[in-house]
Amino acid sequence: MNPTTAVDTPPVSDSSAGSAGPAQDRPPLGRDQADPLLERLLNNIGKVVLGKPEPIRLAVVALLAEGHLLIEDVPGVGKTLLARALAASIDCSFRRLQFTPDLLPSDILGSSVYNPTTGEFVFKPGPLFANIILADEINRTTPRTQSALLEAMSERQVSIEGRTLHLELPFLVMATQNPYEFEGTYVLPESQLDRFMIRIKMGYPLRSEERRVLSSHRSGEPVETLSPVLSRLDVLDLQAAVRRVAVEDSVADYLLDLVHATRDHEEVRVGVSTRGALTLYRACQSLALVSGRDYVIPDDVKNLAVPVLAHRLVGKSFLQAGEFAAAEALIRDVLDRVPVPG
Repeated sequence: MNPTTAVDTPPVSDSSAGSAGPAQDRPPLGRDQADPLLERLLNNIGKVVLGKPEPIRLAVVALLAEGHLLIEDVPGVGKTLLARALAASIDCSFRRLQFTPDLLPSDILGSSVYNPTTGEFVFKPGPLFANIILADEINRTTPRTQSALLEAMSERQVSIEGRTLHLELPFLVMATQNPYEFEGTYVLPESQLDRFMIRIKMGYPLRSEERRVLSSHRSGEPVETLSPVLSRLDVLDLQAAVRRVAVEDSVADYLLDLVHATRDHEEVRVGVSTRGALTLYRACQSLALVSGRDYVIPDDVKNLAVPVLAHRLVGKSFLQAGEFAAAEALIRDVLDRVPVPG
């Protein structure tokens, strides 16, 4: 079974050389170089994802922060389109996986195939060995198959058949899912939700934007007309630039105040973990760069608190992570309680 798009499979290496990437040998990007790259990327995606500047921006934030993106909403509002548009805007490898109840871990990771000519088993990499992965309707497959993504998402490597295989960078998983109340869905486990840096909703477009959508589809699929505007090395350079964005102590303390407030909140059973705090920290650096700054401000923390932290909470009124509406309300309450540094 191979649910992926029919494209050539990239080579796989047992060494960790691919993890470093050639961008380490390139001069660091300055603001005057980073800003035009980001503008090209955002504008290119915006050509086909109409009226959704905030979801587009958060998708780029996740990419540059070396995180992963979870897009949840009802069918037909542009979840898959956003993922395809981002992938089409970058000259790198892309695979799409349609998650179904009968999908197996080997369909994602790959498996060894017997070669009768040599009499040996040869590992055939699965679709996970690409720069950008679209995991479409991820909550329509079983938890066992969902868990096949865990190591890859956190370590950028997979262990299979006694070998550790490193993935080529950049590596981004963009997963879409339908709300849990939809028939035929499986709840994502907390361990996997925690691997997603940002969770967003698309929402219905305004009527005027929906009219533009109708017009843009008059002669075909607009996303098919997109050409790459960034190279793989451009993305690696931008990711390196994110890591150099400055975070003042007062802003870092504000971030930690929010995290600790989730743990102490009377309505929270399980608050944000240290990994969640680190994730928010890196996402804020990325948002600052995307916003044209080389330093983080408190508003970056406030703007990202809900999309980065809400899906990590377990409240006393809901017994599992992923009850997003209730969790978002708790994060907003925490934001109201914690003073912002002056």
